[in-house]
Amino acid sequence: MIPVEIQENSPRFQSFVVEESNEGMKVNLDLLDEVRDHARINLEALKRRVELKHKTKMKPQKFKVFD
Repeated sequence: MIPVEIQENSPRFQSFVVEESNEGMKVNLDLLDEVRDHARINLEALKRRVELKHKTKMKPQKFKVFD
């Protein structure tokens, strides 16, 4: 068994470039607001679908005195 310290680096580690990584992180931060807005829109659409489904299945009932 080869100790981890002696073992060759993985191709992923060998091809890592700090500048590209930092640039990618900046792009992701710039897009974060758009992703949040998209998630908020999807959540509102889901709430409306659930509300509509609930309203179509509910039967209105009128209660009388002493019910």
